[in-house]
Amino acid sequence: MAHKQQPIGTRFTAASTAEEVVAGIDLTGKNVIVTGGHAGIGLEAVKALGKAGASITLGSRDPARAALAISGVEHVEISRLDLLDPASIDAFAKRWLDSGHPLHILINCAALPAPAELVRDARGYEAQFATNHLGHFQLTAGLLPALRAAGEARVVNVSSGAQRMSDIRWDDPNFTTTGYDPDVAYAQSKTANVLHAVELDRLWADDGIRGYAVHPGVVVGTALNGAAGEDALRAMGLIDRSGRPIIDPEAGKKTPQQGASTIVFAATSPLLADIGGVYLKDNDISPLDDEPKPLTADEIPAEVASHAVDPKSARRLWELSEELLMA
Repeated sequence: MAHKQQPIGTRFTAASTAEEVVAGIDLTGKNVIVTGGHAGIGLEAVKALGKAGASITLGSRDPARAALAISGVEHVEISRLDLLDPASIDAFAKRWLDSGHPLHILINCAALPAPAELVRDARGYEAQFATNHLGHFQLTAGLLPALRAAGEARVVNVSSGAQRMSDIRWDDPNFTTTGYDPDVAYAQSKTANVLHAVELDRLWADDGIRGYAVHPGVVVGTALNGAAGEDALRAMGLIDRSGRPIIDPEAGKKTPQQGASTIVFAATSPLLADIGGVYLKDNDISPLDDEPKPLTADEIPAEVASHAVDPKSARRLWELSEELLMA
């Protein structure tokens, strides 16, 4: 696996936008599902893919709210999806399969902002792990027949540089025996997003289905990053004294359009036609970097850590996820 995490050199940069990345690519006739596509970087990805001709379905827990957000966006429809509700996930997948449409691109973008206090779903699973990973794992598995029917398909998991902060808590992923830390819970879920893509690619590449994990950068203004509060954002060098976002793409601080670019790159770039099971940042494959680096106002470490792309861990997480879904 380690040899895959080598930059390939692209003409795009950390400052590239989603529209720039997809320019010249015709997605007419391609079907796309995006979770969390009604806000922030998800919405910007939807806009860029729609302009390129793709037919897009948004999975949203609140279809009415999503409809307002995408008013005027081309080629988009909405279908109800609650990633914390296994029955809702199964119903969404069944509606898609019943339509008979192949699925060319699945973008697992939705994420739960870190709650200050421990929140569990109806099964007793920690909510960030359940939403950010298990919900998407179940959805992706449910859509497998449609992904296969596409002939060539891509699954893009939106991860984060936070994957550097925690491996999977194998003995206690749901914080049942140890104290809850929202930042560790979030980091674990983002590592899970990467490992999911790694094992998915190993298992399904022969069917033409490739898996990718993406670090979009830090985008101030999204519900996810806004949950930290102004004081924390200011301390991290993400907003100025007036509360306005500080944009510095090379340092990982991006606009929503820049944040969406690596998602769209993973979903569409011909440069990745023969590459999968990798973690990307700034519109290229990230190098491995296990050197401890603190998060500071000047630097947001986001290169992939070895634990997040370890093939043995990827298989182990796949098996654990299946067990948790059957419990």
